[in-house]
Amino acid sequence: MGWKFCEIEKRGPVAVVTMDRGEKLNAFNPPLIREMTEVAKSFHDDQETQAVVLAGNDKYFSSGADLTDTEMWQTEGMTDVQIRDRFFLGGKMCDAWETMPQITVAAMEGLAVGAGLALPLAMDWRVMGKSCYFYVPEIKIGLNLQWNAQPRLTRLVGPARAKRIIILCERMQSDQALDWGLVDEVAEDGKAKDKAIELAERAASMPAVAVRMVKEAVNNTANALNKTASYADADQSWLAGGLSAARAARDDFAK
Repeated sequence: MGWKFCEIEKRGPVAVVTMDRGEKLNAFNPPLIREMTEVAKSFHDDQETQAVVLAGNDKYFSSGADLTDTEMWQTEGMTDVQIRDRFFLGGKMCDAWETMPQITVAAMEGLAVGAGLALPLAMDWRVMGKSCYFYVPEIKIGLNLQWNAQPRLTRLVGPARAKRIIILCERMQSDQALDWGLVDEVAEDGKAKDKAIELAERAASMPAVAVRMVKEAVNNTANALNKTASYADADQSWLAGGLSAARAARDDFAK
């Protein structure tokens, strides 16, 4: 299958997915979200691939949701069910990556903002370039953190730090992200993908069935309450995003 925004390179049992929208710092719009969902699903029944690396382009991973894309917010002519389904697109994408049987490793350069952090949180391991930073600005635009990211973030850093990241909207540099447990490795700038591939190759060298069994067991243990905590986060975002304060904040933020 040909992909518009993604390139998949097979290196034996390791697949490297490079996500590059080609504009707007890899911001997520509905076409990119849908394609990334299908890319993830294409590995679900893949018995040959044992680890998958996901990277952005050489300069940046993702600047988050594309607030200027009309399909993200335009509701004219849509039924309520259609609108609701669109708000759940990102969560379904992250779930598709999280439930892949292969070990998954995110490689991030430049920046990983909002939705651009939510997707790596759904993966097994994260590698960050030294100058890369995390930033969760949803509160500034009147939204909750959705895409099922809140329980994943809380599980990794604990409740107090999760509140600080989400509510105070502070940029987090790589050394802090490593110290807080958000990433597993920090690489020299431009080398995040190489380090991620190294981790993926090590995982892929292990007995495949045992790796898949352990991944599923750990995820089921760690994520047991995730759906309880975040099953309605897209509904909450739909509600919050329609408030006048959120609309004004979103317009200011996008300028």
